[in-house]
Amino acid sequence: MSAFEAPSERAQAAAGSAMHDLMARLFPICRSITGDGLRETLSILAESIPLQICEVPSGTRCFDWTVPREWTARDAYIIDPQGRKLAQFSASNLHLWGYSTPVDARLTLAELRPHLYSLPELPDAVPYRTTYYEENWGFCLAHREYMELEDGEYQVHIDTALVDGSLTYGELYIEGQRREEVLLSTYICHPSMCNDNLSGVVVAAALAEVLGACKPEFSYRFLFAPETIGSLVWLSRNESELHHIWSGLALNSLGDPAPLTYKKSRRGDAPIDRAASHVLRHRGPHRLQDFAPTGSDERQFCSPGFDLPVGALMRAGYDFQAYHTSLDDLDLVSADQLADSLAAARTILGVLEQDRYCRNLKPKGEPQLGRRGLYGQTGASRTGGVDHLALQWTLNLADGSHSLLDTAERAGMPFAEICAAASALRGAGLLEDLDTPRMHGDSQGAN
Repeated sequence: MSAFEAPSERAQAAAGSAMHDLMARLFPICRSITGDGLRETLSILAESIPLQICEVPSGTRCFDWTVPREWTARDAYIIDPQGRKLAQFSASNLHLWGYSTPVDARLTLAELRPHLYSLPELPDAVPYRTTYYEENWGFCLAHREYMELEDGEYQVHIDTALVDGSLTYGELYIEGQRREEVLLSTYICHPSMCNDNLSGVVVAAALAEVLGACKPEFSYRFLFAPETIGSLVWLSRNESELHHIWSGLALNSLGDPAPLTYKKSRRGDAPIDRAASHVLRHRGPHRLQDFAPTGSDERQFCSPGFDLPVGALMRAGYDFQAYHTSLDDLDLVSADQLADSLAAARTILGVLEQDRYCRNLKPKGEPQLGRRGLYGQTGASRTGGVDHLALQWTLNLADGSHSLLDTAERAGMPFAEICAAASALRGAGLLEDLDTPRMHGDSQGAN
């Protein structure tokens, strides 16, 4: 089966189950923007895809940013006046603010409170909080526990280290028949949260497996990096090669039950924007968003100095109740939703891969389809699995200036129907492909 064909129900279910199992394996790991949690995560991914692991030293400049010192967390907890351990890192790595500095102190409750964070609106959830670029420390705890804290002396223990080390990211390049690249990016820095963003990680890894087993038209580059600083590091190290990026997708929050959402690139009409919008419109409930300089790593790829044609594929995105809390667990995401997200991404890439400009070889009047086996009995709408209306639209717009996606959009039909019609017409000697397989919007190129 082609990497871009719709999988069978059985194959789709198996893919969803495998992604959920991988997520369960990755869930306990304490990840941050640097450190051994990233390396362990990438090592596990490298068991199934041939990742290149890259290390970038602390202090490295990347545009207006600097790679921070490497952070290691070993243990952390609070002991209350009654001797009970609270906010234990060993119970959940979300209890400790990411990049907390070492502490071993006794504090009053008044002194401790500025270093505690909870969510009154979610009293049973442990929030996620970081202090990457400001030396500080703190704990997150459920608001119900926070409200039960009593006056007295508290012992605070944080066993962490900040040392000169490196930032780690993973990269995979799959060479296609063309040099133009499709960039697929996901962030791997969040600790034990599933939808945000282990879902993006496992979908990207599954997609890399699928594409690695074929010889695609375009080349594909996968990036597994810590959010923001990771994409900036990669951009700074590859600035001279960015002109090869022809389309791209940032993948995140793909396991929750919300409909699929596509956020357009800054350009708004790039090939990926047209392909993703078309696919989602024909798949059912969905959301389309115009570009905004918020969100995840698409902000960096679409910054004005690069203006790369990179959109974002997600579900709820950042608008779900469990966002950045311990409620974003294995029960929030489902194998079915992961499988559906993977199938959607494959379909979107399939449009990019299969779109063509074509020429009708019998353009004067309608060619006789019946003697070529392309016209069924009276009243039949399909012959050999090909829709007659799709044949007619494809022939009519195959004038060298309309792509197959243009035709699908004009006809209001799924791209797959037009693609099947084009294949049948080629086989009958009625259609030829032109040299370029690219879509409209391509004239802008990559910056």
